[in-house]
Amino acid sequence: MCRHLGYLGAPVSVAELMLDPAHGLLHQSYAPRRQTHGLLNADGWGVGFLDGTDVRRWRSAAPLWGDASFASIAPALRSGCVVAAVRSASPGMPIEASATSPFTDGCWLLSHNGAVDRAVLPHTDRAESVCDSALLAALLFARGLDNLAATVVEIGAAAPSARLNILAGDGTRLLATTWGETLSVLNLGTGVVLASEPYDDDPRWRDIPDRHLVEVDAHGVRLMPLERR
Repeated sequence: MCRHLGYLGAPVSVAELMLDPAHGLLHQSYAPRRQTHGLLNADGWGVGFLDGTDVRRWRSAAPLWGDASFASIAPALRSGCVVAAVRSASPGMPIEASATSPFTDGCWLLSHNGAVDRAVLPHTDRAESVCDSALLAALLFARGLDNLAATVVEIGAAAPSARLNILAGDGTRLLATTWGETLSVLNLGTGVVLASEPYDDDPRWRDIPDRHLVEVDAHGVRLMPLERR
């Protein structure tokens, strides 16, 4: 239960993606337009980006709208691969920076929009938090992101009520799934944005159908249906 965004393309500032758009993540933190679970996203925010081959992150358990320091620095943070999120914590989950997307294995940045019963996820000491999203991220990293589709289908079968929208980037690719939550894509020509909901009213935004895998790389955007086995 959050809103997230991924970008791959020519370097842009983090502010251009998160703060400047009329309905960007800043606006979505207090007035999301397409969110169906929860009314706002005040339980933290996070952004990660590739700096060369190094993964950088800034996460907080406070609402995005109250972080003046980030607002002053975000225009200076530039990257060609960004993953960011604002969080609405699932009931019973901790509200702490370590429970906030994006998570990382040192190569990939990963965000989870949704909820999943922790009983279907293996316990691991490698998770950054005990929350459902962190445990799910640890499992996806352990299985490998090339197996994202199969893992999401497997978890969806084990937990039919789960919502499993995943968004991940490693500097050369964005991978995403739609499973119970919304996702839209915007091709800017110089880059591609994947987002839980459009951050402006540009007519080029396209909605991704539910239960699909999305892959973005230098060759374009590809969609593949996700099917239960």
